Amino acid sequence: MTKFQDAARTATRAMRRVFAATPLQHNAHLSALYGAEVWLKREDLSPVRSYKLRGAMNAMRKRPEAGLFVAASAGNHAQGVAYMCKHFGKQGVIFMPVTTPQQKIQKTQMFGGDSIEIRLTGDYFDTTLAAARSFCDTAGGHFLSPFDDEDVIEGQASVAAEIEEQMDGRPDHIVLPVGGGGLASGVLSYFGTDTQYSFVEPEGGACLRAAIKTGKPVPLASVNTFADGAAVGQIGVRTFDRLKNVGLASTLAIPEDRLCTTMLDMLNVEGVVLEPAGALSVDALKDLGQSIRGRRVVCITSGGNFDFERLPEVKERAQRFSGVKKYFILRMPQRPGALKEFLNFLGPDDDIARFEYLKKSARNFGSVLIGIETKDPVNFEVFFEKLGANGFTYTDITEDETLAQFVI
Repeated sequence: MTKFQDAARTATRAMRRVFAATPLQHNAHLSALYGAEVWLKREDLSPVRSYKLRGAMNAMRKRPEAGLFVAASAGNHAQGVAYMCKHFGKQGVIFMPVTTPQQKIQKTQMFGGDSIEIRLTGDYFDTTLAAARSFCDTAGGHFLSPFDDEDVIEGQASVAAEIEEQMDGRPDHIVLPVGGGGLASGVLSYFGTDTQYSFVEPEGGACLRAAIKTGKPVPLASVNTFADGAAVGQIGVRTFDRLKNVGLASTLAIPEDRLCTTMLDMLNVEGVVLEPAGALSVDALKDLGQSIRGRRVVCITSGGNFDFERLPEVKERAQRFSGVKKYFILRMPQRPGALKEFLNFLGPDDDIARFEYLKKSARNFGSVLIGIETKDPVNFEVFFEKLGANGFTYTDITEDETLAQFVI
């Protein structure tokens, strides 16, 4: 047993006085789908619906002298810190991005009560982090990093300690999400290199891959905040020191829209509510394919703090990725019967989801924004062939992210 493993197990035993181990569940659906023995480590079922409670507790229990804890978080770390501030009777000031889903803000306040103060600062996490550090220096509190802290890393490693105990050994392959790297570096440090790993990031926040390519942590030029639980602009210095040798082949970057298809599948088929970052490990199985057949695989579902007001957006993204929903600008002839002619091109499985028509009398053609849903992507091939054969010109804007932000 290594010194780190011993410390992680000590932290795990301390956690049992506060919350139960999260379940490790065999998933028959995913196992049959991928020809593997797939298990889900359900961190979405912790008291704060994410693994972040672990690092917060371990760091706070090792700082009994601290009276004030300061944190910066996109939501899950905030809830963990708030929960533990109330448990230990400490005061906390938690900085969160202005863009944090309301559900996470409300839950943070609920867990912390009078023990915490929430300050909404900045549109992106890295701005929020800078504000929190500045305040901490002024107020003289203890800064509790969401990932770049040895005690936090040690606490997150309790996930691995529980897997080992629940599985009576180690899995062949662990699939886990990466944001700032706290969970990934903790699990890797605990199990070592005898286990195979897939470190999964959202495509719009792949800071581990960027660091591996350059040999050091580097800031991303931009960050897509959809998978807010893993949307970090730069991986931690301490966490990357533990992850720097994993190699690009062990990392995966998942398109945010594809992630939505997995979120919906897990909700509709399994009844499991996952936030975008929490679904990363399950979605990654699509890329691993044949490489995991016949193997014992653990996917860490890292969080379930999902605001259901976002469900229409998730469905929209999933449909667009799956090719069953498209948006396009149609050049509609300004003549009687043109609209009726267009509608006749639609098949029995096609449905108009959006239609905005601006007729201008000074022109022979008018522009129409149209959104169409169908049951099979092949239906669009038939539909577009009919448009072309009858002289209707159009521009497909479904994949035009810039234009879609304004009109969809």
